[in-house]
Amino acid sequence: MKDKLRDGLKNPLTIYPHTRFPMQKQDPPGIQADMTPIPDCGEESYIGHGRLEGRKALITGGDSGIGRAVAIAFAREGAQVAINYLEEEERDARSLAELLSAEAKEIILIPGNLREEQVCERIVREAHDKLGGLDILVPNAAVQTAQEDIQDITGEQVRRTFETNIYAPIFLCRTAVPLLPAGSSIIFTGSAEYYTPNRFLLDYAASKSAVVAFSIGLAKQVIDKGIRVNTVCPGPVWTPLEVSGGNPDEWIPKHGIDTPFKRPGQPVEMAGVYVFLASNEATYVSGEIYGVTGLLSAH
Repeated sequence: MKDKLRDGLKNPLTIYPHTRFPMQKQDPPGIQADMTPIPDCGEESYIGHGRLEGRKALITGGDSGIGRAVAIAFAREGAQVAINYLEEEERDARSLAELLSAEAKEIILIPGNLREEQVCERIVREAHDKLGGLDILVPNAAVQTAQEDIQDITGEQVRRTFETNIYAPIFLCRTAVPLLPAGSSIIFTGSAEYYTPNRFLLDYAASKSAVVAFSIGLAKQVIDKGIRVNTVCPGPVWTPLEVSGGNPDEWIPKHGIDTPFKRPGQPVEMAGVYVFLASNEATYVSGEIYGVTGLLSAH
């Protein structure tokens, strides 16, 4: 895991192994603790520097994958953190709470299905009340279902994809914006699929295109309130999405090897961008799209 070129330098080509993943499959939404290997969300590697001291953050999909990495990073940077997740993901959420509790960092757990408009509203208000305020919102939760033929995409799949990936962020922001003070930050999780969609993820790519468009429009609407809005667009990352229907089965062992890095990203490699966008270092950054794609566009 540790590959030093000089003190403090890590070679991005060798910091994580390039071996193929063992074939594995889970029912959605997937449990990170049951993956092989378990994704690196920064549990041992992320070191905070006090960049978010006193901040109050809500992260959806914060139990695993990118959301978990962001939660760990925010907490270690000094923020108070609340996460939302599905009840089926309780095991991952509890393990995160135990990890941070051991570091004297408490995290607020708010389960709930974001497909329901009223649940989105409740989650924001509960986070605001329990944190004693709210100034960072990360609508990160998403679903992804690969289908080889458009004929296999059911109406229920489309509804689930759009209700989770774009309806929920709209409802979360609608509730949160009146509660956010000037200086707050909203950070969406988009995807490289919004501009390089592959043939197996039609509805997912469309939903992430909608997320990017919504984020840019919202940034223009709320800047007068002193609220910044940006989007992080990851490329291939090793998360529960990949093994719970998000990829065709044959793609799982070779996930990410078609990038110039010859591997997928790990969730912790995304976290620093979210920290920057949430922090006061990014006071002149809004309406932007940050790709963390492993040079995916080089192909």
